[in-house]
Amino acid sequence: MSQRLRGSTAATAVGALLVGVVLAVALAGHRDDFAQALRDASLWVLLLVTALQVVALLTRCEAWHVCVRAAGGTISRRRLFRAGGLGNLGSVVNAQVGAASRIAVLKRSGRDEVPRIPALIAAEVPIIAIEAVLAVLTSFTLVGPLGLPWWSPLAGFAVAIGLVAGLRRLADRGRGMWTGLAVLRSLEGRTRVLALVLVAVAAQIARNWIVLRALGVDASVFDATAVLIAMVALAQLPIGPSVGAAAVVMILGAGGVAATAAAGVLLTATGTAGALCFALWAGADVLARKRPRPEPSTLNASGPGDRPATAVPASAVVA
Repeated sequence: MSQRLRGSTAATAVGALLVGVVLAVALAGHRDDFAQALRDASLWVLLLVTALQVVALLTRCEAWHVCVRAAGGTISRRRLFRAGGLGNLGSVVNAQVGAASRIAVLKRSGRDEVPRIPALIAAEVPIIAIEAVLAVLTSFTLVGPLGLPWWSPLAGFAVAIGLVAGLRRLADRGRGMWTGLAVLRSLEGRTRVLALVLVAVAAQIARNWIVLRALGVDASVFDATAVLIAMVALAQLPIGPSVGAAAVVMILGAGGVAATAAAGVLLTATGTAGALCFALWAGADVLARKRPRPEPSTLNASGPGDRPATAVPASAVVA
């Protein structure tokens, strides 16, 4: 692990501790309500939202596969998914560690079958850009909860349009790290990545809404969308697994800090469980591939002392 990664992990541990302390202070006097809210979620709800997390991870990984292939990678989908599954656990720490882990595992898995590291880093940019544009388009959901000015979504939309236009121009260069943006050159590539990201985002919004409603929080789909935007934004900060609780309390805490904090904890727990399921499959698949295969049996097996018959040359045949 590099020194920079160790520093990021240490900063995340400190940030998570600070956020945990703040949430503990906010929950003082509401511990019973918090515990009851956690008990209100049924097992079926937890399994459903964990499955939705797996769906989100799989579709985002497929979008990554489309981008890597467009950038010139020839690695198989299975091996790329294994790298994504093993690397996604780093996202529990923070988004940067998750991205670095996925790229490191992928590079180790198929060094000659993937683009260079700068291009691999750039290959995630189209996905992040689409997620950013979707967040901007739905940022009106943050105006009320955060008290933002009414014109802030319009300003964000203008910035997003400029970002997309800039990425298209960089993709046309097609050299160096910008080969990672090659998927943006074709309509088919852009459409496929957009569709996959939409499925992943829809799964995340659905799991937010299901957990909030299961714990008795009067939340709409717009509220669940605002929570997702807050989660993505806070995930860029070194606060680790406390992102879920912090985001839900920040958006919906006025309606009851105990239930919203419990919802955030469950979202983090089920999100981690989904990433763990994906990683367990990836690890099991790696072990299965490394298991030695039995040698194929010889057709028309001969006896212990017999030797296979040898063909007689035609010149040796006496007429």
